[in-house]
Amino acid sequence: DVILPFVAHPSAFVKEAALRALKELRRPEALKPALDAMRDPKAAVRIQAVGVIGFLKLEESVPALRSAASDSDATVRRAAINALAFSQAPSSSEAIARALDDAEWPVRESAAEALGRSRGGVSAKDALIARLDDEFWQVRLKAIRSLAALKVRAAAIAIAHSLTHPEPNMRKEAAAALGELKAGEARAYLEKAADDIDADVRKNVRWALSQLG
Repeated sequence: DVILPFVAHPSAFVKEAALRALKELRRPEALKPALDAMRDPKAAVRIQAVGVIGFLKLEESVPALRSAASDSDATVRRAAINALAFSQAPSSSEAIARALDDAEWPVRESAAEALGRSRGGVSAKDALIARLDDEFWQVRLKAIRSLAALKVRAAAIAIAHSLTHPEPNMRKEAAAALGELKAGEARAYLEKAADDIDADVRKNVRWALSQLG
């Protein structure tokens, strides 16, 4: 109760601090001031408001988070995507999946990662597979990780193509994902990658092959 009035303080710095404190308390009465703060002109304040709303995990707050996923500021959109995944609300996956087409690649990266943690994320499997062709490897990597977490076996061959990507982290992630999926259909791709120049990639390839039986 002492903190709530400070959410409406004229100073953006004070509002941010008050919202951070409310987030840690996780009290339902923090929802209304956080929703009000979502209209603040300062992106930093809106980010903190999104954090409060996400931590409450209230189904009635999901529409506000979905709206924040279309905010004019990319950092707010990323915060909203993460909050939607954290909320585990059944209706959140659709909004996260839409962010896979965001103009800013860090937002697409966050969306690709969040779907692997989101309830119902498997419903966006086709959109995740499409992100395996993203122009930024960071987005592709998170899509591979989520597809493996969601056990999307249909993505195995598309993931296997990343075993020849110039970025070692991509090759390492692809090998690990194929092992998690136990993708026997990708055996030939893994065998070709067994002599990769990167030691970590080779290690993951050996592990993935061992998972195929």
